[in-house]
Amino acid sequence: MLFRSNEQLAGKLSQRINQLRDDLMHTLAHVEAHIDFPDEDISPDTKEKLLQRLENGIAFMDELLNTANEGQILRRGIRAAIVGRPNAGKSSLLNQLLGRDRAIVSHIPGTTRDTIEETANIRGLPVMFIDTAGLRESHDEIECEGIRRSRESLARAELILHVLDAGEPLTDADKNYFAEFAGKKRILVRNKADLPMKLELSPELRITHHASRIIDVCCLTGQGIESLKDAIKNLIWSGEIKAEMLQVAINSRHQDALNRARAAARQATDALAADATLELVAMDLRIAANAVGEIVGKTTTEDLLDSIFSAFCIGK
Repeated sequence: MLFRSNEQLAGKLSQRINQLRDDLMHTLAHVEAHIDFPDEDISPDTKEKLLQRLENGIAFMDELLNTANEGQILRRGIRAAIVGRPNAGKSSLLNQLLGRDRAIVSHIPGTTRDTIEETANIRGLPVMFIDTAGLRESHDEIECEGIRRSRESLARAELILHVLDAGEPLTDADKNYFAEFAGKKRILVRNKADLPMKLELSPELRITHHASRIIDVCCLTGQGIESLKDAIKNLIWSGEIKAEMLQVAINSRHQDALNRARAAARQATDALAADATLELVAMDLRIAANAVGEIVGKTTTEDLLDSIFSAFCIGK
C-alpha cells in the first residue's frame, strides 16, 4: 500500500502526533509554571510522573522513527539486482519471479546484453528486479556496453540475488562475484536444484560474505521460488512491524522533525532527572514541542499560556 502525506496527516498519524505534542505541552506547562509563577498554589505532577511521560514520548518517537525505512520501501520499493556468471540462470529466475517470460533465455553465454528492469509484487512489497548482463570479459562492443550498464544498476541496488549453478563446482568467476558485492545484502540462489548437487559452499565463505540465506530453486519447474520470495521479504524488513504501525509509516519530512524532537526531549529528560535549572529543561521542551508541531502545522507559543491557565487556573 502506498501512503501519501495528506492521507497520513488526515488519519492515524495526525492523531498520534497531536497526542505526542499535547504530552510535551503538558510537561512544558508544568515547568513554565514553576519558573514563572513560583508563588502560585499549583499541584504539579510529581517529578517521577513527568519523567515517565517524557520517556513514554521518546519511546513513541523511536517507534515511529523505526518505520521510516519501511515507509520508504512501501512507497518506492527496493531494487534487487540478479547477478551471476553467464548461463547460471539469471534470466530464467527473473521470468519465474515475474510470472511471465520477460527475458530471453538461452544456453549461449552473453544473451543478456542490456539491463532489464521489471517491478513485481513480492509478498505485498514492490520489488524492482534488475536482470544484469554477465560481468565477464568481452570484446563484443554491445555486450561491453551492457556490462557497463549492469555495474551502474548494481551500484544502486539494495539487494543482490546471487545466482549459482548447483550442477557445477564453484568457479573462480563465482568467487569474483562474492568478492565484488561483499558489502551488499545478498541471497544466494542455487539454481538447477533438479540436477545432482555439485556446488559446495564452505561455512567460511558464507560467513566472510554474510551469505546466511541460501535458497535452492529450479527455474525450469518453479521449485523453490515461493521460498525465495519469503526470503526476499524477510531480508527487506529490518524487524517485525506491527500492522498498526504500518498505518503511520513516516515520510522523510516527518523523520527530520522527529529526530530533532527526540534529541531535545532526551536532553530535557536528562536535565530534569539531574535537577538542572528548569530554564534549560523548558528550552529543550519548547524545541521538542515545536519540532513535533511542524508535522501537524502547530506552534508552541500560540497555546502555551492557554494550556497553563486551563491546567492550573493561575491568576483566578
